[in-house]
Amino acid sequence: MLKQRVVTAVALLVFFLGALYFLPAIPWTMLTLLAILIGAWEWAGIAGYSASGRRFYLLLTLFLGLALLALGNGARSAMFAAATLFWLVPAGAWLIFQWRLNHAAAMAVLGWLLLLPTWLALGYLHEINPNLLLVVMMVVWIADSAAYFSGRRFGKNKLAPAISPGKTWEGVGGALAGVSAFSVGVVLMAGASWWIVLAFWGLAVLSIIGDLFESWMKRVAGIKDSGSILPGHGGVLDRIDGLIPTLPAAALCIACLDWGVLVK
Repeated sequence: MLKQRVVTAVALLVFFLGALYFLPAIPWTMLTLLAILIGAWEWAGIAGYSASGRRFYLLLTLFLGLALLALGNGARSAMFAAATLFWLVPAGAWLIFQWRLNHAAAMAVLGWLLLLPTWLALGYLHEINPNLLLVVMMVVWIADSAAYFSGRRFGKNKLAPAISPGKTWEGVGGALAGVSAFSVGVVLMAGASWWIVLAFWGLAVLSIIGDLFESWMKRVAGIKDSGSILPGHGGVLDRIDGLIPTLPAAALCIACLDWGVLVK
């Protein structure tokens, strides 16, 4: 199982880096849209839709995504803001009170709120600079890996046992430590402002919330993985759960703030 996970992870990384640096804007947009549509299919499964309902949701997601793209920067920024607001306030309360959403239409809207801003952020950050997108994603990957290893080595105090029994507060500490080391490296090597440390901490916390949120939604649905398209890893949503809150938040910050605040 571990070998399968490693092989899949390496293959995905090589494919992703090739696409990130060699695909022009339109092919990149279409490729990432395909990934988001797979995520939408998986979300429809979590929502409990029938086979025909899942296909209809997929078509609606495609239509809405292309419509938002056509509407331009204003719609894109509004989606970034809506998604970030959701992750900063309702998502935390959702996890604390362990809410269950059983309304089909509400689940559809929630799925769009999670997935479409993520897709738009992938395009926006790639458009600014592929390196910028990679750094944001690396924050999430480092936080996830550091949390896993520190949790296995030192974990004793459960973070949210009713949602994800394997996660611990020691894992959270490891995630923040790993991201801190990465952010210091970015400051020293790329000439970024020290404010980047706080920004990366915020992204790391959001990634943990995203991971917990997907875990809770799967637990409510009674499934272990969102899908099986990635051998050893599950579905697309299982791989991007930490990116779903962080990418729109990073995009919103870049859109609203002077980039010079973070880069000297």
